[in-house]
Amino acid sequence: MGPRPARRRAAVTDADAAGPDAAAGGPGSPLDPLDAAIVRELAVDARASYAEIGSVVSLSAPAVKRRVDRLRERGIIRGFTVRLDPGALGWHTEAYVEVFCIGSTSPARMRAAVERHPEVISASTVTGEVDLLLHVRARDMRHLERVIERINAESFVARTRSTIVLSALVRRPDVQAVPEA
Repeated sequence: MGPRPARRRAAVTDADAAGPDAAAGGPGSPLDPLDAAIVRELAVDARASYAEIGSVVSLSAPAVKRRVDRLRERGIIRGFTVRLDPGALGWHTEAYVEVFCIGSTSPARMRAAVERHPEVISASTVTGEVDLLLHVRARDMRHLERVIERINAESFVARTRSTIVLSALVRRPDVQAVPEA
């Protein structure tokens, strides 16, 4: 395991901790500046100790723990995970597959169908001509072709159109923490 990322000192003042309408998130933000700084630190390294995070955000370890517990209770933090390298695990081919459906197909039916394909890493109903957009990972082109054939075999699929990813330029976690002010 490599070294942890270097920590930077968060610019959080007592005035910042005034509440949700303070500088970090602005009016209506679900996070006050201290919570936002804690979430940013956890997004960088979810394995960081409360003491390490506290040293960055100028809080004691118990205070960080209380805030993390509250963020979990509120559903802002849903869990802690690892980020895997798909290529290192053998998933070398990536594509976006547009699915055009026959007639009117419910999102529940689409979801049930695509959940059967482990290569589908995300699926969304979308506006426009396309009904369903899939993000797919496969071992190689032959594997990708078989996945697309299986998707095309679903009873509600009229046709598909695929776009193969050449280079992934930007990858972010599902949701970004509140940006620094």
